[in-house]
Amino acid sequence: MDQHSTHFLNVTTLDATAQAELVRRREASPAELVDAAILRIQKVNPQLNAVVWERFEKAREEARSAHLPEGPFTGVPFLTKDLGCTTAGEPDSGGSRFLKENGYIASVTTELARRIKAAGFINLGRTNSPELGSVPTTEPLAWGPTRNPWDLTRTAAGSSGGSCAAVAALMVPVAHGSDGGGSIRIPSAACGLVGLKPTRGRINMWPSTEWISPVSVQGFQTRTVRDLAACMDFACGALPGDPMPPPEPARSYAIEVGASTGQLRIGLWNRLPAAIEGTLHPECQRAVEETGKLLESLGHHVELAHPPILDDPKTPTIFNRIWPVRLLAALQSFERKLEKKAGPDNLDPDTLHWLDRAHGVSAAEYLLALEDMDAFTRAFAGWWQSGYDVLVTPVTGMVTPKLGALGMDSARLKTSALWWPFTAFFNMSGQPAISLPLHWSEEGLPVGVQLGAAYAREDVLIRLAAQLEQTRPWNGRIPPVHA
Repeated sequence: MDQHSTHFLNVTTLDATAQAELVRRREASPAELVDAAILRIQKVNPQLNAVVWERFEKAREEARSAHLPEGPFTGVPFLTKDLGCTTAGEPDSGGSRFLKENGYIASVTTELARRIKAAGFINLGRTNSPELGSVPTTEPLAWGPTRNPWDLTRTAAGSSGGSCAAVAALMVPVAHGSDGGGSIRIPSAACGLVGLKPTRGRINMWPSTEWISPVSVQGFQTRTVRDLAACMDFACGALPGDPMPPPEPARSYAIEVGASTGQLRIGLWNRLPAAIEGTLHPECQRAVEETGKLLESLGHHVELAHPPILDDPKTPTIFNRIWPVRLLAALQSFERKLEKKAGPDNLDPDTLHWLDRAHGVSAAEYLLALEDMDAFTRAFAGWWQSGYDVLVTPVTGMVTPKLGALGMDSARLKTSALWWPFTAFFNMSGQPAISLPLHWSEEGLPVGVQLGAAYAREDVLIRLAAQLEQTRPWNGRIPPVHA
């Protein structure tokens, strides 16, 4: 063990806010924090396969630089999902053999990557993702599966599975993620973390735009609500020309942590959408109902209620008409940059499934799907306008499945549908939703609970999440596989 090993043991379970405070008080240096995090990754990653590209030496150089940015997280180690949020000159495989085998290197530094660096975070590498985020499990042929630190036989979910496994296993306190249908919230639920899908447009997507990716957002996975709030503070903010900037928050999100929620009117949904075959898993139902009782004990008004549009059989079809076209557009963008065509020999089967769907959608049909999404959004948002503050649902319809159980082929499609029936609604509407680790199954697996708020009301979610965290703390729960 080197001279930093004792310090490494002391900071392992500290969140990013606490680690940044050590640096500010000169009780730890950025170099010590980075060296310790690298040791943790080297110890645990061989079991989990969460980090697929390392930039350890660059990170060490940055940590020892006299020009390290001064921000809220100066010197704190970080990981970036290998899908978007690129830094010019560094690899970006998107979980794809096509990009990996062709050695694709990003040509631009995204606005979010710039803000992460300006906040003082030091990026140690990129984390595993399914190919182009195509499925809610992280098992790409390019890199192999990411395993769940709570049970190595189970998926870490997706598409931010690598980031969530890394944070849950204490490699780093915070990691970047993205969410195009639940890809922050689902793996956060599977790994026992806090994961927020922000309001559409809240975190700048440049050089992508909301017009190209109307259902996708960028964000973070954390172990504490205060870390999430502080990340939202530095990451938010529109740029000139942004097509859909939401109203700016009234004040810092960090101030919302611990602020009074007031009495909220909360709708509780404890069953599957009508269009989904099967039954909600008892552990998922128990998670929501126990959360309802907890919210009542905190003085909130809780009732069984949800937007009726969620039971409309047409609703689930909308996302499935938009997502494949978005995936095809992303792939074609990479093909233009590489001046090569991808094919069945270097694309994953689940990706090919979505692409087959996309090729059958005309431009007019895609625009009709966007019109249907707009109609859904108005009906969905109207429920909040009728007097509700929060909708509480499960994040998933079942406990975390085994690796290999999820996919788009006919043998696994029903299981996949049960795995993510609740999250895409908020991607279609653009409203914020958060996953909280409020329940554990009898097997010791985390089961996430989703809280959704009205458009641009992340403040409501952060206040309520902080209240629940204080009442039923989860940060002390550490998975069996950890640094």
